[in-house]
This record gives sequence, structure tokens and C-alpha cells, in this order.
Amino acid sequence: MSLSKTEEELMEIIWKYEKVFMKDILENYPEPKPASTTIATLLKRIQEKGYIDYEVFGNSRQYYPLVKKDDYFSKHVKGMIEKYFDNSPLQFASFFTTTSNLSEKELESLRKIVEDEIKRKKK
Repeated sequence: MSLSKTEEELMEIIWKYEKVFMKDILENYPEPKPASTTIATLLKRIQEKGYIDYEVFGNSRQYYPLVKKDDYFSKHVKGMIEKYFDNSPLQFASFFTTTSNLSEKELESLRKIVEDEIKRKKK
């Protein structure tokens, strides 16, 4: 089950700080900040989907992620590659490099990443 855009925005805060109370979320939420009741509803939905859990400290709940950010986005990128690029990472990479207006320096950095990965796989 995937997260909505607003749930992902909230998860970004939880992933960044790893353990957060409601006050921490409110402090770090970008403007315009939603009402605390809205955030509470989102937290409940995200928890029901299995992405977060919490520990109780007195009257407060400290939320923490159950799913790593890399794992979440890796799953979604793989799904996008399957759906839009005929399950071909090569087609995706070609599309990405030709349509994203990468600078020459960024393309060189990307080349280094690819070369390093090739070396790693040869070992």
C-alpha cells in the first residue's frame, strides 16, 4: 500500500528525525502548517498502513519509521520502471539523462557512479 502525497510529506519529517513527537512534527512542518488534528489523522493512517509505529511517554506518542526511506522509494521507482518503461532500467536511465537537463558536471558524476558500480559488480 502506498502513501498519499501528504502522507509522504509527513514521512519525510519522520525519516529525517527518526523519532519525533507531535510538537517536533509541527515545528518542522513546512508552511502552511496543517492543523494538529490533520497531522494526527495522517499519523493514524500511516500507522495503519504499517509505515510507522509509536511509543507512549506519559500523554505523548513518539513516532518512528518502520520502513526505511530508501526501501520505500526503491519500491516506487521499480514500479514506475515496470509501468512506464517496459520494465527496462536502461530505458528509464536513458529517459532520465536526456530529459532532466543535467549539467556536464552532473553527467560526469553520474558516469563515475556507473563506473564504480561496474567495478563493484566485477569483483
